[in-house]
Parts: sequence; structure tokens; C-alpha cells
Amino acid sequence: MLELENVKKSFGEPGGGRLTILDIERFEVAAGQQVVLVGRSGCGKSTLLHVIAGISRPDSGSVRVDGVEVTRLGEAASDRFRAAKLGYIFQTFNLLPGFSALENVLLGMTFARGRHDQRRARALLERVGLGHRLSHKPTMLSVGEQQRVAVARALANRPRLVLADEPTANVDAAHQQQIVELIRETCREENITLLLVTHSGDVAGQFDRIERLEEFNRAAGAMATARF
Repeated sequence: MLELENVKKSFGEPGGGRLTILDIERFEVAAGQQVVLVGRSGCGKSTLLHVIAGISRPDSGSVRVDGVEVTRLGEAASDRFRAAKLGYIFQTFNLLPGFSALENVLLGMTFARGRHDQRRARALLERVGLGHRLSHKPTMLSVGEQQRVAVARALANRPRLVLADEPTANVDAAHQQQIVELIRETCREENITLLLVTHSGDVAGQFDRIERLEEFNRAAGAMATARF
């Protein structure tokens, strides 16, 4: 489902040099597998998700999602592929404040297929426990409820892969496990591959496969060594 080979990504520094953030020889996740990615702050976790999603281009290397070489897609094609094949759960939710919970989920469908599936949108919001909040806008929802809307939106188009970037970062400890269980259960039911990034040891402990980015990202390992 997900294969990375010889992926490198760097950013320009004020002095004119380049700071390498990603240097990954190989990383792969099988279809339907659920993987948690952990690592210290600044080791490239969010950058990796952006590269996988096609939001950011690697300097070199191969990124294949569901058999498609993402790095070869043009901007418009990349947008269409991301909307159709990927679900992205942001730690800051990224909900549109002027739209209701239902409208936020329906809007996600529009980007991929250009049409709304009211039945699925309502069913997803029911599944995340928000059947009674369909018409509520984000400002009328608790932080935990907003994250639940974000989960429903990410699953709206039946994606092949869900990328979750610190989905519990803005949720109180009492609801962290609940949010993660919700994401995992829904992905399991629909055979969706899941790659979840977290700083939380409690969240990581819920997964069978735990990957430390410093162990397969040579750039992160080099940065860690340079600090000592």
C-alpha cells in the first residue's frame, strides 16, 4: 500500500545552506495495516506525512501509494489523487468555521468526486457519536467533538490510506484513547491502512507495530548525534 525508497527532503537555511530533514532508504506499510510513528520533536514526522500525501515534494526518491508513484503527479493530479485515495486527520482539525459538522464532511466528498453522499456523511457522524450535532458549527462543539468531525471527514471518501498527524494533541487525556480507538476501529472495519503520528506513549502502546522515525530516517539520527 505504502512504499518509500531512497527518499530525501531538505529545506533551505538562512545562511544559504540546506538542512536535510528526511533521508529514508526504505519504509513500507502493507494494505490494511495500522502503524504508529513516534519520535522526538523536529525529527521529520509531519514532513514525512506531507511527502506521502503529496503536499510536499521530496528532493529525490520514490513514494508509492496504492501502486501510484506520487512524485510523478502534477499539482492538479496530485490534488485529485489525495482527495480520492487519502484521508488526512490534522491535529488542528482544519474545520471550516462557517460550515456545520455535516457540511464539513460533505465538503470533503466534493473535492474527490464532486458529489455529496448524504447517507454516508450522516452515517459517519453517527458512528463518531455526533448524530445529534449534525447542524452544529465548530464553535458550538467541544474540542473532542471537533476532532470527531475531522475523523469523519477524513473517512468520507472511503480512502485507501489515512494519515493522522497527532490526532490527540488537542484532546484532553480522558478522551485520547477514545479518539484513537475510534480511528482504528473505523479503519479496521473498512480495511483502510493507517499511519498515525504521536508523541504519546499511551497512544503508541495501543498499536502492534510501533516505528521510531530516528531508526529509519538517517537525517534524524544524524541530527540527534550532532546534539551530543
